[in-house]
Amino acid sequence: MAQQTMRGMRLGAQSLESERGVNYSARVTHSFQCKNNHISEMVFAADAEIPQTWQCKSCPQQAILLEDGKQVVLDASEDKIPRSHWEMLLERRSREELEEILQERLEYIRARRAGGQADL
Repeated sequence: MAQQTMRGMRLGAQSLESERGVNYSARVTHSFQCKNNHISEMVFAADAEIPQTWQCKSCPQQAILLEDGKQVVLDASEDKIPRSHWEMLLERRSREELEEILQERLEYIRARRAGGQADL
């Protein structure tokens, strides 16, 4: 019985594409420093918006962008305090409107219960 094997290149081990004629986009390197003084260098496209913070490669700390050897001052506007459901509700309606809606709904539920129907 003949042995059947695949001859030629190893599958998935090598690419058949060449780099001939490929034009790479412009790149820039930016450095980030964490609280533990680790410096991480990242390469970005020249026209990309550079983030002010990046995950440190050496530790779990957030690293801050370095410009001219100094850390940039972080914008406080990035720190958004999460709003509760109640705060978002108060942005749309006044307390008086909410009290009125609550009373209407309670009256509706009481009327359904008095009629022997199940609550929705």
